[in-house]
Amino acid sequence: MTNEAPPYPTSKDTTRSAIAAILAISAAATAFLFWLIYVHPASGTRDQFAFLPALNALLNGLSATALLIGYTFIRGHLIKAHRAAMMTAFGLSTLFLVSYILHHALHGDVRYPVHAALRGVYLTLLASHIILAVVALPLVLVSFFFSLSGRIPQHRKVARWTFPLWLYVSITGVVTWAMLRLAQG
Repeated sequence: MTNEAPPYPTSKDTTRSAIAAILAISAAATAFLFWLIYVHPASGTRDQFAFLPALNALLNGLSATALLIGYTFIRGHLIKAHRAAMMTAFGLSTLFLVSYILHHALHGDVRYPVHAALRGVYLTLLASHIILAVVALPLVLVSFFFSLSGRIPQHRKVARWTFPLWLYVSITGVVTWAMLRLAQG
């Protein structure tokens, strides 16, 4: 029997500090995005980097796919494959966020046409997408914190909530893009 230290700090203060930092980062990122979308004037023309919305949808779709693959792996107790899939989903979501920020910095807010069909459905879906994206961000970061620090029981508890929210946000990102694209003709 060895007297090895646990692979992670066991202090509740360390965990609280990390979660507080994650919540602060999430709040700052959310505030920045709202400022960027609703306050900051767009700096480019609509034609500049016009591919970004489609890229955002692609990255969201790939993230959703990686999440589903990761879920399948964890159900099969394939821990290393699960971790790789979840890291892939995180990387794709991070690339999405960078692309999303660039798109909104250049183009500002893109509105659904007032008289287009399904506007109410679109706005309801978009509202749920935005609200749940704000909730999902800190949950994703906390899930990764617990996993990477070896706190697997805590990771499982948070991941039960994180997975469906993250998946919903990724899928509705693609659906809202498609609806907006169809409405704009």
